[in-house]
Amino acid sequence: MSVIWHDLECGGYLADLPVWRGLAERFGDPILDVGAGTGRVSLDLARHGHTVVALDLDPLLLAELAHRADSLPVRTVAADAREFSLEQRFALVLGPMQTVQLLGGADQRTRFLTRARDHLRPGGLIALAIAESIQAFEAPDSTLGPLPDVLERDGSVYFSSPTAIREDDRGFVLERRRELVTAAGERTVQEDHIRLDRVSADDIESEAASVGLVAAGRQVIDPTEEHVGSTVVMLGG
Repeated sequence: MSVIWHDLECGGYLADLPVWRGLAERFGDPILDVGAGTGRVSLDLARHGHTVVALDLDPLLLAELAHRADSLPVRTVAADAREFSLEQRFALVLGPMQTVQLLGGADQRTRFLTRARDHLRPGGLIALAIAESIQAFEAPDSTLGPLPDVLERDGSVYFSSPTAIREDDRGFVLERRRELVTAAGERTVQEDHIRLDRVSADDIESEAASVGLVAAGRQVIDPTEEHVGSTVVMLGG
């Protein structure tokens, strides 16, 4: 089930792919995709001829990624982004789609940055997408909120509806309603919450400097109708 929800809520995002393709062409292989999920970025880069290691905490998502990869040059690793240790160095380390904002604050990001630094080849690049600001909202009811994402699979229909984005002193909480209508007509509804840490590009660059990384530029990804915009913060060794 986690595979389907991940595909529904994340798999359709395309706006950042030209950025990762451009960096891959510039810096080469191998590439480490952190928070790879079912392979949205990893598989796209592999189809463009790159060698990728896809890292994620969820082995179910990685199993689906490996199945979809087939003969593509993608290897999966189930590990925590703050603790991974691989016998390999990378020309490019990617953290797409606000992955670093899921880690739980500055100390946890610094742990990740340390691991990324230790896995970076000389002259390599770390590129991390963050949402520096997100507009809070609350839908008064399901008919007045944003349209749901919808996916049909094996006769069952899955709906994911954003219901609120709430801001607090730590960051943002994204609230969604997940609804499943099975082929037999049975309906289930559950709430899903995701917390994103509040962080700026300046914060990332400062945290990176504390572990010996240097700022190497920024790139803006414009918002779409379905997704917030982001800033890609680039760091060198």
